[in-house]
Amino acid sequence: MAKALGTLEKPPAVVARPQTAIGRLRQSLAADSTQEQFRSVLGENAGAFISSILELVSNDKNLQECDPNRLIIECMKAASLKLTLNKNIGDAWVIAYKGVPQFQMGYKGWIQLATRTGQIKRLNLKVVYEGMKVREDYLTGDIEISGVPTSDKAIGYFAYGSTISGFEKTVYMSKDDVTAHAKKYSKSWGRPDSAWTTAFDPMAMKTCFLKLKTFLPRSIEMVRASEFEDESYIDAEIAENANQGPIIEAQRADPQTGEIVEPEKKPDPF
Repeated sequence: MAKALGTLEKPPAVVARPQTAIGRLRQSLAADSTQEQFRSVLGENAGAFISSILELVSNDKNLQECDPNRLIIECMKAASLKLTLNKNIGDAWVIAYKGVPQFQMGYKGWIQLATRTGQIKRLNLKVVYEGMKVREDYLTGDIEISGVPTSDKAIGYFAYGSTISGFEKTVYMSKDDVTAHAKKYSKSWGRPDSAWTTAFDPMAMKTCFLKLKTFLPRSIEMVRASEFEDESYIDAEIAENANQGPIIEAQRADPQTGEIVEPEKKPDPF
């Protein structure tokens, strides 16, 4: 049957295609407010950093499941510290834990921040392998590591630092010590997506450094990085071991003679 003259066919309904995770992220990154934030922190390097975020998420299905705005907030933490998010470099990462993005420092990033203080002479973080010997001077706390590896089996890790003022310190932990430490204090231990599962050696060296950095000069950037990153397993250890010894009443000395003053005995109220 012929169509009546002057009638119009109804155009087919246009079905909007669902936006991909990368598309949503790209849209959030393109927002004027987001662009301005990155420019204020990175200047002319903002564009390259934003491109690195897209590349990072494109290669990580777990990050693609995260809310793009929360993801950008975590990436901004790395930008504010002038650290890259390139996994091959290892300065810092943004890792998804159960769909929630989380900024995480790498040990190389910590080295960068420490050396920026201008007060560090040397920093060295390494793996100790089977066949090597570790000796600690009980009096001075100095660590001596000698010998050559006989295999690629890690038996321990250390972080060494010295300052231009002459101070030096080494923190050594055996692999068993690191494992016990992580099991006890790390909330991510045992998860397949945890850095402890995918990159144990770097995480072990980082743990040594986190203990070492309490002895080193600290910059504003290092304090900020500590606030950004979840160091609860280090904080928990400090809290657990603080003030655990017996309480000893200190003897008082007379400020004029230097003689010990016996505390005045108070009468028994009962």
